[in-house]
Amino acid sequence: MMSIPHKHTARTTTGVVPPTEKKKGSKLFALKTDFLKNDEDSIQKGILDHVEYTLARTKYNFDSFSAYQGSAYSVRDRLIERWNETQQYYTEKDPKRVYYLSLEFLMGRSLQNAIYNMNLKDEYHNALLELGFELEDLYDEEKDAALGNGGLGRLAACFMDSLATLKYPAWGYGLRYNYGMFEQGIYDGYQTEVPDYWLVAGNPWEIERLDVQYTVRFYGHVTERKSGDQIKYDWEGGELVQAIAYDTPVPGYHTTNTNNIRLWSSKPHKEFDLEAFNGGNYLSAVEAKQRSENITSVLYPNDNTYSGKELRLKQQFFFVAATLCDIIRRYKKNHQGWAEFSDKVAIQLNDTHPTIGIVELFRKLVDEEGLVWEEAWNIVTKTYAYTNHTILPEALEMWPVQLLEDLLPRHMQLIYGINHRFLIQVTQKWPGNIDKMRNLSIIQEGDEKKVRMAHLAIVGSHCVNGVAAMHSDLVKHRVFPDFLALFPTKFQNKTNGVTPRRWIEQANPGLSSIFTKWLKTDQWTTNLELVKDLKNHINDPALIEEWKAVKQYNKERLADFIHKHCGVQINTNALFDVHIKRIHEYKRQLLNILGVIYRYLSIKKMSPEERKNVVPRVVIFAGKAAPGYFMAKRHIKLINSVAEVINRDKEVDQYLKVVFIANYNVSIAQVIVPASDINQQISTAGTEASGTSNMKFTMNGSLIIGTLDGANVEIAEEVGEDNMFIFGLRTSEIDKAREKMKNKEVVIDPRLQEVFLNIELGTFGPPEIFKPILDSLIFNDFYLTMQDFPLYLDAQAEVDALWRRQDEWIRKSIINASSTYFFSSDRAMNEYAEQIWNIKPCEVETTDNRRY
Repeated sequence: MMSIPHKHTARTTTGVVPPTEKKKGSKLFALKTDFLKNDEDSIQKGILDHVEYTLARTKYNFDSFSAYQGSAYSVRDRLIERWNETQQYYTEKDPKRVYYLSLEFLMGRSLQNAIYNMNLKDEYHNALLELGFELEDLYDEEKDAALGNGGLGRLAACFMDSLATLKYPAWGYGLRYNYGMFEQGIYDGYQTEVPDYWLVAGNPWEIERLDVQYTVRFYGHVTERKSGDQIKYDWEGGELVQAIAYDTPVPGYHTTNTNNIRLWSSKPHKEFDLEAFNGGNYLSAVEAKQRSENITSVLYPNDNTYSGKELRLKQQFFFVAATLCDIIRRYKKNHQGWAEFSDKVAIQLNDTHPTIGIVELFRKLVDEEGLVWEEAWNIVTKTYAYTNHTILPEALEMWPVQLLEDLLPRHMQLIYGINHRFLIQVTQKWPGNIDKMRNLSIIQEGDEKKVRMAHLAIVGSHCVNGVAAMHSDLVKHRVFPDFLALFPTKFQNKTNGVTPRRWIEQANPGLSSIFTKWLKTDQWTTNLELVKDLKNHINDPALIEEWKAVKQYNKERLADFIHKHCGVQINTNALFDVHIKRIHEYKRQLLNILGVIYRYLSIKKMSPEERKNVVPRVVIFAGKAAPGYFMAKRHIKLINSVAEVINRDKEVDQYLKVVFIANYNVSIAQVIVPASDINQQISTAGTEASGTSNMKFTMNGSLIIGTLDGANVEIAEEVGEDNMFIFGLRTSEIDKAREKMKNKEVVIDPRLQEVFLNIELGTFGPPEIFKPILDSLIFNDFYLTMQDFPLYLDAQAEVDALWRRQDEWIRKSIINASSTYFFSSDRAMNEYAEQIWNIKPCEVETTDNRRY
C-alpha cells in the first residue's frame, strides 16, 4: 500500500500513466507537465498526483466510477496514516477504551464524510475539477455499505463519528455481511428481496487484516478434569470457524483522532477437506466451507425456523467471541493480570444481540485464565453496560435452552450457574416469593425453556440505559419493574442523538451555509448549542427568504431523484409530507395511508371551486419490511396500490401524489430529509424507543406531526408543542383504549368507514389482497389505529391551515432547526463517557501542518 505524506511533494508517475495519456498535448500530460514544473508544496497538486496514481491502480478506465475509486483510495491512504498515529498514541498513553458492540453499523457513503471530516473538500473539489470531474457527482458512484437496516445501525454510526470527533479512545465491533439484509425492489406493488451485492466492486474503505484472525468454536462437548482441589472444564471438539478482521477507519471531524470499526468475516478453519474429496464425498468436502461463510452472509437471517434461529445465534456468538479475543489480546500487551481489566476496558452492548458476550468473557476468565467464580463475575459486571432499544416483547430476544446446549454447551452450563446465584439474591430480597423468582429468572420456564437475553444483559451489566426519557421510564416501570426494585441504581436514561456533520453539513449544504452566515461562525458543527442564536433573527425577512430558497432547492433535488427512480413527476411547490422508517405495524404507516385515502376521496368529491383551497401534497414513503413479516409487507402493497390509483388520476394530479421510494438507505435519506416540510412519527404511544429520524428532520427544519412517543416527548420540550402537530392517545391512555377495543366498544369514525368501504369495493385493487389488513383492524386493533384516526385527521387539518400561512410556517421551521442541540450525538457520547464508561478524551498530538 502506498503511503502519502501529509506534506506533499512532487513525484513522477513514470510507468504508471497509461500510454494514451502520455501523448504530448493530452490533458493529463499538460497537467502533469505543469505540476512537475511547480516546486511549491501544494496539497491540491499532491491530491491530483495521488488521484492519478490510484486511477492507474484501477486500470485507468477514466470514467466517473474510476475517478471515485481513485479518490477513495487517495483519501483512504491519508486516513490510514491518521489511524496509525491514533492507535500508536493510544497504545503509548494506555487510556481506558470503550468497545461498542453492535450487529449493525449503517455507515452510508464514506467519501464525502471522510473529505469533510479531514477538511479537504476544497482541495479535492479543485483537483478533480482539473481532471474534468465534479466531486459531488463522484459521491453518487459509491454504493452504501450493507451493514445495517435501520435506526439501530445508523445510531451506531453516528456514535462512532462523535466518539472520534470528541477524541474518545473507542473501537466499534460488528460483522462484515456479504449481502446485508436485502436489496428491496417493488414488483406489482409488492416488496421483493434480492441479495445486496454491495461488495461486487470491492470496498475501498476497508483494510483486510489477514494478520488478525481468531478461531471460534461451535457445538462440541464439555469435559471435567481435576486441577488441585478444583474441577476445571474444557470445551472441546465441535466445529471451528475462522474470524478474519476488516478495519474501517473512522475520522474525527477536524482532528487527527481516527478511531476504528473492526468487522469480522467468517471463513472455514480448513479451506478444503481433501481427505473427504479423495474418498469420493465431494459435497462434504465443501459443506464445512459453506456453513462457515453463511455466518456472515446476511444481516438478520429469517428466524422463523430452527435452522434460522441457529444461524442467528451463531452470528451473535461468532461476533462476540472474536471481539473478546481481540480486546483481551490488546489488553495483555500492556498489562499483567486481571486487576486492571475493568479500569481499562468498557464494553457497551448495543441491544441484546451481543449479550452472549457476557458469558463468553466469563468463560474465558474462569476456564482459560483460572480465575475463581466471584472474581471473574465481578470483572464481567464492572466491564459491561447494556443499552435497551425496545419494549416490544417480540424484540426482547430469547433462545431455546436446547439450542444453546447444542451450539454452546459450556455457555449453557455457565448460564445455569449465573442464574442460580442470581436467584439467591432474589430470595434474599423477597424470601419465599416464587412469582418474583419466576419473573426475574434468566431462564423462562414452560413447555420450551428459553434463555431471556435481556435478563442476562441486566444481570451481567453495571448499567442499563434506555434511549429516550419516556422509553427509559417504560423500561424501568413497565418492562423491568422487579429488576428496578432489585437494582435501583443500575438504570439510567441516555437520549439518543445524531451527528450534525452528516445530517446538516453534508446532507444540507445550503442550510449549513445559512447557519454559518447568520451565526458568524462554523463552530456549530461541533457545538450545536450555538444554533439557538438563530432565533434572534427569526423575523428578519432576509433570513426567511434564504430559508425558503434553500428548502426549495432541496425539494427540487428530491423531485429529480423521484422522477429518475420512481417515474413520478411531483409539484415542488406542494407540501412534502414524509414518512420514512422501517415498515412495522407499531410505526403505523397504515394510519398514514388510510389518511391519504380519505384525503383522495375528499378531493374527488369537491367542486372545482372548493379544490382551489386544497393544499397540494406529495406524500413520500420509504422503508423495508422484514422478509418474514407478512402484515408489514401487505402494508407496502396497499401503499403502492393507492399510489398507482392516485398518481394516474388526472382530476387530483395537481393536489395529491403518493410515492414509495424503494431500497431506502442512508444516502437516500440524505436527499429526502432536507426536502421534507413535515415528517411523520405517528407510532402508538409507548411503543417507539426513540426515533432518531425525527432528530434529523428537526435539525433540517422539518415540522413533526406525531404522537407523544419516544423522543417526540423531548423534542416537544425543546422546540415547544406549539411548533409541532401533536395528536393521539397518550401512553397513560393506551391500556384503557385496548380494553375498549377488546370489548368491541370502539365506534368506527364515519370517515374511516368510507375508507374501508372503498378498499372493500376494489377501488385500490382486488379487495381480497387487503382483507387481512381490514380484519386486523376490526378484530384486533392492537396498535389503536382506528381510535387515533379521527385525531390524526384533525392534526392534518392543522397542518394544512398553517401551510397557507407560509411566513409563520418558516418561522416554526427555523425554531425547530435552532432548538436541536440536545439531539446531537456529541451530547449523547459525552454523557455515556462520563456517566457509564468513565473514559476521558485522549487527543492525538501531531506536529505536521494539517489545517483544521
